[in-house]
Amino acid sequence: MGPFDFAIIGAGPAGEAAAYEARRRGSSVLVVDSGWFGGSCPYIGCVPSKALLNSSARHVCEGSSYDWARASARRDYMVNRAADAPEPDDTSHVSGLEAAGVTAMRGRGRIAGRGRIAVERDGLAHEFEVRHIIVAVGSSSAVPPIPGIEAIPCWTNREATLTRTLPASLLVLGGGPTGCELAQVFARFGVSTTIVQGGPRILPHDHPRNAAAVRFALERDGVVVRTGVRAIAARAGAGRDGAHVVDLDDGSTAEGAAVLLAVGRTFPLADLGLEAYGFDASRPSGVPADGRLRLADGLWFIGDVAGPELHTHQGHYQGEMAIRMALGDAVAPDYRALPRATYTDPEVASVGFTLDEALGRGVDAVEFSADFRQTAKGYSVEAETGHVTIVVDRATRELVGAAMACPDASAAIHEAVLAIRAHVPLDILADTIHAFPSTSRIFNGLFNDAARAMPTAP
Repeated sequence: MGPFDFAIIGAGPAGEAAAYEARRRGSSVLVVDSGWFGGSCPYIGCVPSKALLNSSARHVCEGSSYDWARASARRDYMVNRAADAPEPDDTSHVSGLEAAGVTAMRGRGRIAGRGRIAVERDGLAHEFEVRHIIVAVGSSSAVPPIPGIEAIPCWTNREATLTRTLPASLLVLGGGPTGCELAQVFARFGVSTTIVQGGPRILPHDHPRNAAAVRFALERDGVVVRTGVRAIAARAGAGRDGAHVVDLDDGSTAEGAAVLLAVGRTFPLADLGLEAYGFDASRPSGVPADGRLRLADGLWFIGDVAGPELHTHQGHYQGEMAIRMALGDAVAPDYRALPRATYTDPEVASVGFTLDEALGRGVDAVEFSADFRQTAKGYSVEAETGHVTIVVDRATRELVGAAMACPDASAAIHEAVLAIRAHVPLDILADTIHAFPSTSRIFNGLFNDAARAMPTAP
């Protein structure tokens, strides 16, 4: 086989998007992966976690008629796992690629030299010549350097999203989106759940009002949220009824029958052969992760390893963008309007800059915010928390950021996404008719407030 126009190492969302775009453009494509084709998202990431969040909300409303057994079965359906199977089945992802004309190989792929990749499969190494190598190897849960943690059979998102039995209790190390979403799932199914977050607030990379709304919701559902404390040691089975104990730096402890690691991600770049292109993956700064995609002639990074953030939708975008760039289109990645969403109840979402971030970048910015609880939409759903916030550049009279915490945040945020991406003038946003009493109508009010508060541009 070969030579190929593109060889893609990694068949997750970014790799699949690149493969389909390359085939659409008439290029020959080899995709190699040693794990699931489709990556983490459909099996142990976005899809099962959102299915479980929906099931936990149904359980709150319907009680025993929507129990964990039903939730587990629905999750298995969503990840294509048979009732008697331990693993999801990725056959549909492989067949889809092959139907598009992609050569799909199971095995370990690595760079064998400039313009060459090797695939280790069935004890043999197969080498191929390629025009472009695309690295799309994804990421995995980081294990924090806590003495004693190695003795605990810790969960990652894999175990948490695939478990068919509820733990007696759950300790979540890390209060990012994964930790918060899964904590709410298990707490709503009656599991005693604790989050330990080393920083001063959960969702540390999100808007502070979003973080406050999610903390309120988690504590409402019974989650114990501990911020500003760090784990310094772990003791396997040392707690009540054999639960695992984590010692914290304030002298206290936290424990759980299951311990979920949600403290960050690591990238499998070692032994990938990047030295052939002059990169040293053994150094933290050895491989750029700034979202540029093209690292060298014929070498591209997409998905989690590419940066600047970690999102499935970013991976899709980068996969298609890298192919377009490689084939000579006059395009470049633009992350100004990269949406972020956490699917707790309520959902939280954001795009662009917070006010502090904008000011820190020299933007003459101003913020306008509405308390979601005191809006028509908020009253109609009996909201207990939430907000809608926009950040506007005074000089350009354009939106540069937005954040919201409300039931439909992941959908409503996209008006702000499009406004930022397309440089829509503030006066146009304010003059646009929004359905009442939608969440977008709250945006409309804020756009009008901003337009009235700022002088018209000359």
